[in-house]
Amino acid sequence: MDTAHRPEPSVRLGLIGLAGLLATSLLVCLSATQSELMLPTSLRPLPESLAGPLAGAGLKLGVFALIAAFITMFISYAVATRAATKLRPRTVLIAIIVLHAIALLAPPLFSSDVFSYAAYGRMGVVYDANPYLHGPSAIPLEGLHSLIGAQWLATPSAYGPLFTALSYLLVPLDIAANVMAYKLVAAASSLILILLVWRAASLRGLSPVRAAVLVGLNPVIVLYGVGGGHNDLMMLALLAAGIYVLLQERERRGGALIVAAGAVKLTAGLLLPFALAGRCRGEGAARTRLALGAALGAVAVAVLAFAFFGTAPLHLPSILMGIQAEGGPHSIVGFLAAAVGIEPIPRAVSIGLTLVFLAIVCRLLRQVWIGEMDWIVGAGWATVALLVTTGFLVPWYVAWLLPLAALTNDRRLLVAAVFLTGVGLTTL
Repeated sequence: MDTAHRPEPSVRLGLIGLAGLLATSLLVCLSATQSELMLPTSLRPLPESLAGPLAGAGLKLGVFALIAAFITMFISYAVATRAATKLRPRTVLIAIIVLHAIALLAPPLFSSDVFSYAAYGRMGVVYDANPYLHGPSAIPLEGLHSLIGAQWLATPSAYGPLFTALSYLLVPLDIAANVMAYKLVAAASSLILILLVWRAASLRGLSPVRAAVLVGLNPVIVLYGVGGGHNDLMMLALLAAGIYVLLQERERRGGALIVAAGAVKLTAGLLLPFALAGRCRGEGAARTRLALGAALGAVAVAVLAFAFFGTAPLHLPSILMGIQAEGGPHSIVGFLAAAVGIEPIPRAVSIGLTLVFLAIVCRLLRQVWIGEMDWIVGAGWATVALLVTTGFLVPWYVAWLLPLAALTNDRRLLVAAVFLTGVGLTTL
């Protein structure tokens, strides 16, 4: 072979990373119908109606084979991310589309949350029960009931009123069609997120290819997020839209979009104070427009919430606090506590960690306010603090950090995003 046409080493390394990522993802998704380890507990054994078009394909992977696959997947992702700027955009985009298609065709992966989404919608439409006041166990849900994770049967909806209202639209579908609908929404949201991150990175003078690789080829986003049909991707798509229009100095629209993202999951609201703080030095009019847009968005969400659920969504903060108080072995705090024989996490420790998180956020906001830190970087580190201190953490929550990390030049934040992806993949 003519050495003049041979790709340089960094390009070859990036292509190897892409190939490894696609191969291991295909292995996991093909084997999901044969290996119960990739399925939520409530889908063991897997009903034929939920097996999807990949039913019967793949291998039966044991725990060690699966661990090896995820280690290879993580290394491949890290390698592809490092070499991203040397890869052709067309190659990266093709890999992103293929990876999303693989996850979309698999059965519901790793989580039963998609069945909870369907249950909350069915509660409101069929039984006229308020999903912010009752858990699914309050009503008979026929075949759906047995598919919901046991820990969520008595838990009211922990999601924002915009998403819970949208879930009402899918109630007429049967269980299998409902699952596919949520996965399609997640896949579409992920692709929209990638497009927005690409464009926002260009506005920030950053490599759009690197940003697309970091987000669009992240196995936590694709395998857990798309594979599980999670609403986190809808939240992130709205949040990325808010960031994108704020970078274009359309503050009112940006404020409204951030609030809309928070109406899917409250976590998105963490970005708003950093966006406001970033406009506190000589940009009073911009700050006012942003606050006005957020206020108008909040009024629209409040009207929607009251129309569908009355005042019941006001219980949402207490529902979330209850979930956090229970903790979980997948959180970093819960893992460390279990390692020393402390289960559940003591209330004093939970309160202390909350205070630590708030102190970190306040310090970061001050740095953004006085101009020592970029507002997206500040929001990124606040998200890292949230992921590290929270009492309840599941792998796809790592997705909250990725768009923010992709839109910065902070190398430490990028390393944190890749590292936490590895943490997410090890909490299977």
